[in-house]
Amino acid sequence: MTRIYAVANQKGGVGKTTTCVNLAASLVATKKRVLLVDLDPQGNATMGSGVDKNALERTVYDVLTNRAGIRDCLTVSESGKFDLLPANGDLTAAEVEMLHLDGKEKRLHRALIEVRDDYDYIIIDCPPSLNMLTVNALAACTGVIIPMQCEYYALEGLTALMNTLEGIRVRVNPELRIEGLLRTMYDPRNSLTNEVSAQLTQHFGDRVYRTCIPRNVRLAEAPSFGEPVLSYDRQSKGAIAYLALAGEIIRRNEAHNNAAADAAAH
Repeated sequence: MTRIYAVANQKGGVGKTTTCVNLAASLVATKKRVLLVDLDPQGNATMGSGVDKNALERTVYDVLTNRAGIRDCLTVSESGKFDLLPANGDLTAAEVEMLHLDGKEKRLHRALIEVRDDYDYIIIDCPPSLNMLTVNALAACTGVIIPMQCEYYALEGLTALMNTLEGIRVRVNPELRIEGLLRTMYDPRNSLTNEVSAQLTQHFGDRVYRTCIPRNVRLAEAPSFGEPVLSYDRQSKGAIAYLALAGEIIRRNEAHNNAAADAAAH
């Protein structure tokens, strides 16, 4: 079964795009078939995957506004070895256009049905706001991965995000659940980091990934070379952390599938 994950947090600068590109590349390294969907008009996931957003003839914008089929808009990240549905500034216009279209919340969902079976994992990079693009991502996904820094305001933002997710689960996507919370830019020497981290674990239990993504220079440098950190510096702490996250996600899914199979058998 294909897993579709939206990587979302309305707070900017928490490592959403970094997580999308590097998780996609790490899942490919474990022999999974992966599609990364860039749903942010800034196109950072597209650039970070080594694709020039300004040279694109077709993007996710064309898919959402029925100008082209999804297969005609896919490209390949040579550096990450995953398929990419790219984005650029055109996507800003899609927001406005979609307001007047039928079934505006489910346009991405409908497009992904066509290619879903080609992949083990589809990862969607959401913009840092709760707009119609983010709603489309949340309507299309099976689970949400929430990257967050362990800092004072993070918990406050998390409450707002939870309320939004609940609203979408009730109105648009009853399958929607929190897949996991990912602690990013993690510095265990910082006492506030440890405090917030403990609070997260207390509230969310095993939905907090055991893997933490450390602050890492190589991780920060890689996007400017259009590469996931795995191809930029395989030995770096950032690369090792994202490989560990991919492993943790795969193991969770296998456990979930086994539990479902057991339940069905009985």
